[in-house]
Amino acid sequence: MKGKITVEIRAREDYGIMWLAGIRHVALDQHCLKSFGRPDRATVHPCTKLQTVHLPTANPPLAWYLCALPIPWNWAANAHLAFEAAPGYHWEGQALVPGLEVRLVGAKPITGWGEHSVPASEPHRSLRRYRTCRNWQFAWWLRQNRAAPTRPRPRSHPIRTTGR
Repeated sequence: MKGKITVEIRAREDYGIMWLAGIRHVALDQHCLKSFGRPDRATVHPCTKLQTVHLPTANPPLAWYLCALPIPWNWAANAHLAFEAAPGYHWEGQALVPGLEVRLVGAKPITGWGEHSVPASEPHRSLRRYRTCRNWQFAWWLRQNRAAPTRPRPRSHPIRTTGR
């Protein structure tokens, strides 16, 4: 895959936690970030209002996932954006909720996932902390739509970040 993926993040709100993970496998017995097993991690800063991250395109993960939790914490205002490499594609918009604007170059959002992505027979679905976890919902979507493995595969490559 040629080119690069650039993620520009503009925060209008204050965030206490922010992370960007490259997902290679899932851990469906976990919720929150742990539902993505041992992901690739790009450095992002919750207190930086404008930042640019350059992601590697060699050996891409199944998907990338941006998560930001506001101060004060409010589940309805949590920002989430799942995306995948797409050479030549440009996208700009909100990360699920107003307040975190994202511009993608060389990538496009993955949509159509949510609580409905989790099988009704999944025992953890009855637990609020799992059922309402958007990371866990997306992990299930990856498992069902991209055959995400449940075990990690070895890899190694750098990720560059610049803050402005």
